Amino acid sequence: MLNALEVFTTVVVGVMVGVEFSVAFVINPILNALPEDSGVLGRAHGGRMLGAVMPVWYITSLALVVVWAVAGWRHDGTGLVITAGALLVLSVIMSVLLLVPINNRSKTWTPDNRPADWQQQKNRWDRFHYVRVAVIIAAFALLAAALA
Repeated sequence: MLNALEVFTTVVVGVMVGVEFSVAFVINPILNALPEDSGVLGRAHGGRMLGAVMPVWYITSLALVVVWAVAGWRHDGTGLVITAGALLVLSVIMSVLLLVPINNRSKTWTPDNRPADWQQQKNRWDRFHYVRVAVIIAAFALLAAALA
């Protein structure tokens, strides 16, 4: 049963990492390259869609890691799982304090109502997101190592 939990948790976190990596290095560059104001509209839609899904995914991932750490307390790799959990906690804190406030503003933007500093806010979100992606990649790598 523990093995199934370990694999399931690693897959859930891994897919979350894939989505966030794709946002950072595929989707946002595509949206940035679109003509005129299409990128603003695309980011607003993405902010609404992913803004609804990702909080659940982050919390579920963290909960699964906690269950794994507790269930596998006396097994090899528990320190790696705990460290991965700490990194996921950091990613949630970063999200709530740094990324969500910008996302909550930007998901309502249109070409007609965006603020004058919208480019700076977009770039700030991107920089914070790159750091968050690095943090969750590290968490995923630790979980994968704990499986070995």
